[in-house]
Amino acid sequence: MPQSRRNFLRAAPLALPALAAALQAQSSPYRRPKLKITDVRTAQVMGHGYQLHVRIYTDQGIFGHGEATDSVLGGVPLVRSFRNALIGRDPLNVEALWERIRLNGVFAGAQGGQYVTALTAVEIALWDLAGKALGLPVYQLLGGKVRDRVRVYCDSANHHPDDPLAPQKLKEIETMGFTALKIDIDEAGDPNRFDRVNWTANNAEIDRMVKEVAFVRGALDKRMDLAVDMHGRYDATTGKRVAIELEPFKLLWLEEPVPAENIDAMRDIRQSTKTPICCGENLYLRHGFRELLEKRAADIIMPDIQKCGGLLEARKIADMAHTYYVPVAPHCVVSPIGTMASAHVCAAIPNFLALEWHWVSRLSLWKSFVKEGEIIEKGFITLPDRAGIGVEMDEAAARKAQVANTPWFEAGL
Repeated sequence: MPQSRRNFLRAAPLALPALAAALQAQSSPYRRPKLKITDVRTAQVMGHGYQLHVRIYTDQGIFGHGEATDSVLGGVPLVRSFRNALIGRDPLNVEALWERIRLNGVFAGAQGGQYVTALTAVEIALWDLAGKALGLPVYQLLGGKVRDRVRVYCDSANHHPDDPLAPQKLKEIETMGFTALKIDIDEAGDPNRFDRVNWTANNAEIDRMVKEVAFVRGALDKRMDLAVDMHGRYDATTGKRVAIELEPFKLLWLEEPVPAENIDAMRDIRQSTKTPICCGENLYLRHGFRELLEKRAADIIMPDIQKCGGLLEARKIADMAHTYYVPVAPHCVVSPIGTMASAHVCAAIPNFLALEWHWVSRLSLWKSFVKEGEIIEKGFITLPDRAGIGVEMDEAAARKAQVANTPWFEAGL
């Protein structure tokens, strides 16, 4: 005979009273999930340089994934040292955990460098975890999106006039749909250099730089923006000369003509030229950008969201820049996981300009790194509606780039 509803519920493997009790135990009265961090694990990958991946696990089976790069060599023991501030804590209190770890490291280098970069990977993992727990994409937690897709520019080394394949390679980048491209004009092996240590450029070196920019500009569609990077290697004299010489090319920007340490020198170059000056990839936290903005030393800032302190810190840096009407073009050389994390910030800030992509020579690894496949379409990243960052590592593909003899998300390591 058909069972009554009451009898069915009594016989159900998980009766309603038990279900209600389970829900109450795992969430607040307003359905906010109750989570505790149970483990923090790492993996190390060699993509475009060394990259540190961090996963933060919880007692409800949800984990968050973050990534950091560049100054994160030595980051694994630092992440391990953060465990005491994380284990047993509520991962949804991202700002409190971040500040706790940062203040704990005041005498351990928490003003920048490796410490902040390692903390950045943890912070991004916490945001991914929070989004998954709450069922929301990260951009929603950062204030919502002001754009549905994020413009990406291609960083390419295909710029030498004497390379017969260079025009073809540049056209391939255009065909991929990118609307902006960046080249490097600093060359340690330039035969015109007289000194292996001093980077003061002579006339022949500057002529070579201008020739390369002219070649690339001539090979590209006029609607394609062109940026140029000097990697902070030169002195102020060279920076000024190059910036002025490149004015006719109407660059999107000239990047780091001098090192980032001397804000006054950067300001002097900016004031000497019509060429827009961009810098910031080697600055940390909002504190590192304060003087740069106050002194009007850059037309465009370039925080690296995978090492400047994390997603919320990048949002704060962008908000500071917005008060000075300065656009933000984040530096980004990481995998699709870190790139998509950066895209969430780019989608949420009004003054976003363009996001870097530096994997054109590693397309096979790039396209297979996450289960979602290619995340860039015709030079843009469309923000997913999935919870958290919105992409998931394909471990079989990613492990092909694993740094030898390093742990791969092993417990306690």
